[in-house]
Formats: sequence, structure tokens, C-alpha cells
Amino acid sequence: MLRYVGRPVRQDGEVPKSFRGEVSSDLKWREEGMRIKHSVNGNSVKLYDKAFTAVGSVLRAETSIHHGGEFRVYRRKEGDSKGKKSWRILRGGVADLHRRAEISERATERYLDALAGVHEQTSLQELLDRLGPPQQWKGRRVRALHPLGGERALLETICRGEFMLNGFRNRDLQKFFFPEATQDLREARRRSAWVSRKLRLLRAHGIIRKVSGTYRYQLTETGRKAITALLTALRSTVRELLPEAA
Repeated sequence: MLRYVGRPVRQDGEVPKSFRGEVSSDLKWREEGMRIKHSVNGNSVKLYDKAFTAVGSVLRAETSIHHGGEFRVYRRKEGDSKGKKSWRILRGGVADLHRRAEISERATERYLDALAGVHEQTSLQELLDRLGPPQQWKGRRVRALHPLGGERALLETICRGEFMLNGFRNRDLQKFFFPEATQDLREARRRSAWVSRKLRLLRAHGIIRKVSGTYRYQLTETGRKAITALLTALRSTVRELLPEAA
């Protein structure tokens, strides 16, 4: 649930100790069907089993944002029509209605994608095979991806919860691979170039896409499925995997 609303999640999937909010889920039966709700600090993703009949029903997902301070919108400072844009707190009312709708849509889509993935029949081997061969990117050959080797930390990083809504930039990734800041311009350029090569590798293999008009990147559906399946398998115990292999 934290990932759906763009909050940080530890690499092992647990809630960070620094998180001071409230995460809850509840299930209610109503005359018209069932409702399940997952909430984080009052903002929620819900699923309704509407128009339930013996013939069938309509599954409807919905995201409700009651506390906009949990989210950000790329805008100018209020009252400064010519000022510089930056990521600011989502306002109430209709001022940031477009962004509120965008956040809700993305959260709902991720929830439905995760639900659809429960019955995904593609094997992990098939997903890994798609990442194996070298690719062509803008006329240049790009090497194979190594999800079980050198690129594992990179894949874990771009799948972090805080990047789900707004995506990530080159400098966002630098903080994870180069924790200590540098004032050396030559070193700063080296770090930026290193991350740029990784981003090009991920784009060539269809793992990420660039958000038009920005310096941000987001996971593609293929990338999300591949990384989620891979990390789930790597974090599973032998006891959990043996029944599946039997």
C-alpha cells in the first residue's frame, strides 16, 4: 500500500522504522457487494464489488485523497505567476485538481496491475530471458542486463516506493550509489555520467521510460512485472519455494 501512494519502503518490503503514520486495511459487506479499503494516513485505495448478481458483477477501483499534504504538485509558488516551478505540497480545493486526478489514477492503476499480476502465468525464466539479449538503442548496441548480478541493486532502487508517483531523476539515484556529497565538479560529472549509462541500459531493455518534457523516469509495466517477480523470488525462502518446484 505504501508503494501505491508513493511512500518509501525498505528493500525487504517492510515498513521503514521512520514512518510515523497509520496503515490499515478493512473489509465490509454491503447489500450491493463487497468493499475492501487500504489506507495510509487517511488517503485510501478502495475496491468495490458493485452490482453483484448471480450472473456477475462490476469491479471498480477508487482512490480517495483527504490529506493533500502527503503529495506534491509541480507548480509555482502561490501568488507568484512568473516564479520558478518546483515540487510543492498539493493544495485543497480545485487549484491542483488536475494533479489530484493524476495521482489518484496512477495509484488506482498500480493497484489493479498488482491485482492482475496475481494470475500472471509468465515464468520467471521467461522474464529473465527477455532481459538477457543485447539491445539496440538509438543505433547503438547496448549490452545485456544482469538482474541477478551487477544490476540487482539498481533494480531494487528504482522500484522504491517514493519513486512510484513522481518517478526518479539522475540525481535521485546518485544519492543511493554515492551517499557522500562531493564539491568536486569532475567527480560530480563522473557520477552523473555513470547513472546516465545505467538509465540508458534500462531504457534500451524497456524497463523504464522518460516522462515527456522532464528529466524524470518511470517504470514501464514490463519493468514493474519483471522487477517485482525477480525481487519476490530472491527474497523467498527455500521452504517457500520447494512446494512450487514439487
